[in-house]
Amino acid sequence: MTTIIDGRKIATEIRESLKEEVKTLTSKKGLVPGLAVIIIGEDPASQVYVNMKRKACEQIGLKSFYYPLPASTSKEELLKIISELNQNKEVNGILAQLPLPKHLDENIIINQIDPLKDVDCFHPANIGKIMLGDEDGFYPCTPYGCQELISRTVPDLKGKHLVVVGRSNIVGKPMINMMIQKNKRANCIVTACHTAAKDISYYTKQADILIVAAGRPKTITKEMVKKGVVIIDVGVNRITDPKNASKTKLVGDVDFEEVAPLSSAITPVPGGVGPMTITMLLKNTIKAFKIQHGINL
Repeated sequence: MTTIIDGRKIATEIRESLKEEVKTLTSKKGLVPGLAVIIIGEDPASQVYVNMKRKACEQIGLKSFYYPLPASTSKEELLKIISELNQNKEVNGILAQLPLPKHLDENIIINQIDPLKDVDCFHPANIGKIMLGDEDGFYPCTPYGCQELISRTVPDLKGKHLVVVGRSNIVGKPMINMMIQKNKRANCIVTACHTAAKDISYYTKQADILIVAAGRPKTITKEMVKKGVVIIDVGVNRITDPKNASKTKLVGDVDFEEVAPLSSAITPVPGGVGPMTITMLLKNTIKAFKIQHGINL
């Protein structure tokens, strides 16, 4: 029988725990952890994501600092704001919502954020810590959420063959590095698949755990998996609803209806990985607060 991994339920449980932790930290230190979110331009999807992040902060008692900037904002103006936030002791986490307008170089902007406040985990210093297995840094929020779902679904990960489809800097690459580390939440045999593979199914059919972050619907079909596989579908694609051409629906990168019956556990889209991403951002912000105040993790 297939288990549907309920990301909403797990995210809610974690947020309740984080809410209590914020109360404890506030009562002991007299300070409230704070997250600053910078958004440049009017991208509708970005606006939705930012509003969700601000609402999530309020729900667990974090301070939310909001910096909406026009699309015409210059590099110098943006770097000045980030520099000020780096020095602001009320702000423990900083993120610049991606994508940025084309005239702004993402690498320059990300590199300006203090690594101790880089709760999105895009700064090279934090990415390097992931590769080294140094847990003093942060984990990127989506891979972190995936790891949480996996560790709850497969308690003994040692030696499991984990296959990642996709090699983006946001999901694929950090996921690979996180799951190969020698700790209880990883210690997997990891294979990376991408567009250079002549036959991706050769690898996906070997997976005990399959993480799919390809950015294309129906990348994984039933012929590409073995029975009993655990599937984490990171994809978010909006397609025409097959049952009603006048509407659209969200689907992942996995052909859910075909593949789910073969899997032992699978994340739905929506309601799987998505709710976990913002939850792990909140967790990273609290971790940043603890690091900056010398509190044992």
